[in-house]
Amino acid sequence: MIKLNQQGEQIWEKYFSGNNHDFLSGTVATQDGGFLLSGTSFSGKNGDKKDDSKGSSDLWLVRINEFGDELWQKTIGTTSDEEARSVIQTTDLGFFVAGNITLPFDSAQGKLPQGAAKGYGSKDVLIVRLDKNGKELSQLVLGGKGLDEVEKMIPTKDGGALLGVYSRSNVGGSKKTENFGEGDYWIIKLNKDGKVEWEKNFGGKGDDHLRTLALTSTGYLIGGESRSERSGNKTVGIEEGTDLWLISLDERGEEIWQKSYNFKNRDVLMGMSVISGMMEDGSGKSKGVLLGGYTQAEGRVENDDETFWMLYLDQNGNEQWRKHVKGESRKKEERLSDIKLNRDGSIILAGTSAEELGKENWKIVKLGDKQIDQLIEKQDIKIYPNPVSDYAYVEIGFDFKEADIVMYDMSGRQLQSLKTKNKVTKMNTQNLIQGAYLITIKTDTNKTANAKIIKK
Repeated sequence: MIKLNQQGEQIWEKYFSGNNHDFLSGTVATQDGGFLLSGTSFSGKNGDKKDDSKGSSDLWLVRINEFGDELWQKTIGTTSDEEARSVIQTTDLGFFVAGNITLPFDSAQGKLPQGAAKGYGSKDVLIVRLDKNGKELSQLVLGGKGLDEVEKMIPTKDGGALLGVYSRSNVGGSKKTENFGEGDYWIIKLNKDGKVEWEKNFGGKGDDHLRTLALTSTGYLIGGESRSERSGNKTVGIEEGTDLWLISLDERGEEIWQKSYNFKNRDVLMGMSVISGMMEDGSGKSKGVLLGGYTQAEGRVENDDETFWMLYLDQNGNEQWRKHVKGESRKKEERLSDIKLNRDGSIILAGTSAEELGKENWKIVKLGDKQIDQLIEKQDIKIYPNPVSDYAYVEIGFDFKEADIVMYDMSGRQLQSLKTKNKVTKMNTQNLIQGAYLITIKTDTNKTANAKIIKK
């Protein structure tokens, strides 16, 4: 892990390793300013790994604070192969971890080996629910008779989760929806207890591979790549190779609209950020969506090498603009991993850059965009979450070089004071008693602002 500050300077780097192959696949920034790391481990109890291997590969979770120090870790698995894909923090500050489980089958015995998990197909989806201290609350295996791989999971407003699964299974096992083609988008909504509320399938006759999900004011946005012509419940065709296919759903999973986009050749969607005039409770109107990915030439030499791209759509999916992102250094093979829209309107793109595949360096680009900046609703001061339990974030909406943030109780007594150069600053409220407090800001340009914060 490498942590950067808001100016892109490295603050720290940390390594966590066992004695075998361990790879990180998902992280979530926790409400207290730390992180939960979720990955796949082939290691036994060795090095930084404190638990024995459960057999083959397992899920390995490590919770760290904002300085990179370990708070707790957990190994979850069976004698089957488990791999972690995505992790989220829910509204109750607990966690959902989503991964895949590959079931071995002892054909000579005609049964599963002892200690293997019960599943449905060649690869199934594994969901583990944990409390904030890492105590396991429930496990759930989902899948049809074929291959099902979870690609992405996002938290929902009701404390549950939305899963995006690449499915090559028809009805059977736990799966209650039929595939339309070779591979479909399979969308599963879980409630806060980790139980299935509803599931939907989207696809044409070809291969449609889901990549990413986002929360909107009207429901959800589902995105991936499609090789299907109009067929199944896909109402848009493809232009060339693999096109981007987006579906907007309401909160019950019913379709609002679907659209297709093309950059030529194989278009790979890797990240999606929704721009909202959003209240702190998540309500408000979605104004647009920013997509990020890269394009690959398929089976022929192209003049254009791989580059990161961004695509900006309005809330109805209509294209507003597209840009290729070259950054300061330019290599031949550039592959985006994710795109994030920050609260101040800046955009972070992260991926790899190489002269040839296998010789990659990390590439991280921070951009500003005037069009997007104008859509971000800026207040002089924003505090979230509010009400707060442990930590609050103070966001300053105007330009400054240095600011003082001061907290007072309602009698006017000063409790905390700190200086900052950052647009977003973390404040510790753990020692406050329940009640209302005042946060004031004064900048070097003599601008001031204040807001009330409620301690739960």
